[in-house]
This record gives sequence, C-alpha cells and structure tokens, in this order.
Amino acid sequence: MLEECKALANETRLRILAWLKDPNANFPERGEDAELGVCVGLIQQKAGTSASTISAHLAILQRAGFLSATRRGQWTYYRRDEVRIRAFTEELHRVL
Repeated sequence: MLEECKALANETRLRILAWLKDPNANFPERGEDAELGVCVGLIQQKAGTSASTISAHLAILQRAGFLSATRRGQWTYYRRDEVRIRAFTEELHRVL
C-alpha cells in the first residue's frame, strides 16, 4: 500500500488519474484508437510538462497499479485500472 500512497502524493499524478476517469470529456481530440486509452502526447499536452516528466509520472502510476498501458506502433496509450483502484480504496477504507 505504501507504493500506491506515494504515487498519489503528487498533484500532477492525481490530475492525470482524474482526467483519465472521463477521457471523453478531458481528451475530446482522441482519434480512432480511443478504445485503447489516451496517448502519452495528449496527456503531456494537458499537463504542460516535458515528455520525460510525464513519462516518469505515468510509470509511477503504472507501477502502483493505477494505470495500464497498451503499445501500438510508436504510441503508448494509458487507461485507468478501475479494478485495482477500487481494491486500493477498499483496502484504504478498511485500514483507516
């Protein structure tokens, strides 16, 4: 649970999770691969950070289990892992 809490201890990562909760509203410009999630480039644009910074944030969220990634060609798409997020929140509620 510590890794998950550390992942959530950053405002940008919290915003990314919030944006990905409703990708249609937050990333209306998604193209034909929308079913895969949201590409890194769109997340980077919205966050207003460098590619290396956003990649680091996404990797932390993925390691914590909050995001899943799908690679298609040169693009990587991210989406929330709702099952894992629900399990974490239930465990947090149980512990606290």
